Amino acid sequence: MSPQDPARIVAAHSAHAFFRDLLLAAAQNQRQSVQPETEAYLVNLLTGFLESEALFSKDEAGKVEARPLAFLLKDALEQDGAQRLALLRKLGDTSLFVSGFFSESLAGGRASADYYTAMGERAYDALGGAVARHSRSVGDLAGKKSVFEELAARFKQVAQVLEEVSERTTSSTNAGLLRLYDKFLRTGSMRLSVLLRGQGMLVPVAYAAPRGRMPQ
Repeated sequence: MSPQDPARIVAAHSAHAFFRDLLLAAAQNQRQSVQPETEAYLVNLLTGFLESEALFSKDEAGKVEARPLAFLLKDALEQDGAQRLALLRKLGDTSLFVSGFFSESLAGGRASADYYTAMGERAYDALGGAVARHSRSVGDLAGKKSVFEELAARFKQVAQVLEEVSERTTSSTNAGLLRLYDKFLRTGSMRLSVLLRGQGMLVPVAYAAPRGRMPQ
């Protein structure tokens, strides 16, 4: 399909609007807010990860393989300039996306949620430092935090917002609702209780929460 294919352009715009609406709804529900620039970055991040290959790299034979985060960090530290920054951004983005969309799978796994958080915070902090140094070198003394500095400082809160975005996305299919119901039974999440009831599913009375704002 050509990059200029109208169908592809419409699909990209639709996905962008879809994730922006979900992100704003989740952030409002959790009473979180970020800078407009950070909001736009997160929407682009979610839209970009629609292509699953963004989570993976390929070996010399073209085989898709997941790179451990420690290897991504090692690669970044061995590079200079733009290559180093690009790898740090990939590390931060991957850590944030996995922490939000696959948080449940991290429980009991070889790589814990704390590990992903630490890697993401370190990557974004390094990127934020680079942006700050560049701003000083060009005389920009506005003092406003960059997108990466905000993501480094609020990694866990942003990951929780993305987790709710994932839940809202999953609830759009019957199979997804069943997965969320199973997660609800195991965690007792009040937020999931409201989401499931809003989709017409019955939940145990002990867990039921009033309709309205989704609890965290």
